[in-house]
Amino acid sequence: MIVRISGEDQYRLADGDGRIAELEDAAVQAVEGQDSERFASSYKTLLDYVRGNGQRLADDDLETSDLILPPADLTLAEAQQEFTGEGLIPD
Repeated sequence: MIVRISGEDQYRLADGDGRIAELEDAAVQAVEGQDSERFASSYKTLLDYVRGNGQRLADDDLETSDLILPPADLTLAEAQQEFTGEGLIPD
């Protein structure tokens, strides 16, 4: 699975990596609960997981992203527009 963090890089994670879905669910729950502190913390954890567990792709590697995450400075108000329905990762 190729994950892009908007404004940053692309990372290759193992296909079927269930941890990323768990972390995204935590961020979605924080958005639904309108808890800005919990959202900021859970979204940072999600991004840190991608950065720390994914293999960063070279700048000239133009693979199609399977998932595009919003930038790290995403606010709760912006997340309420992004994290709707199924969230960022479709089931």
